[in-house]
Amino acid sequence: MASYNRVILLGNLTRDIELRYLPSGMAVTDVGLAVNDRRKNQAGEWVEDATFVDITLWGRTAEVAGEYLSKGSSVMIEGRLKLDSWESDGQKRSKLKVVGERMQMLGSRGGGGRPQPANESEYSQPAVVATPESFSGENGTGETSEDIPF
Repeated sequence: MASYNRVILLGNLTRDIELRYLPSGMAVTDVGLAVNDRRKNQAGEWVEDATFVDITLWGRTAEVAGEYLSKGSSVMIEGRLKLDSWESDGQKRSKLKVVGERMQMLGSRGGGGRPQPANESEYSQPAVVATPESFSGENGTGETSEDIPF
């Protein structure tokens, strides 16, 4: 039987990034993401609904998040679902989380969304994308990860 585990979420961070390092030197951070949904109820009224998702980022992706993101920042996360299980006070507990494998920052460094320009060409540079592959050696343009300003 085939299986596929892929999640793409777009939302806003619910808290500031708290970056920490494992004894091995690997960076890790747990972030909260609010994903908003707007739909009409049976009475025809618009209803706002938020889903809160816990996401774990690793390595350079976690470091980039710690440097450039803060509470309220718009971000797209692509990753996979993971079920964490543990025992606390004799009771088994579990929580479904997302392991972020790719992150794309969508707003400004200050955390808010970018203003809508009169002419879209004002923003000719692409959004910053952080993936584990993009920080290991050459990135396809002849530059190395040391040439990247973050």
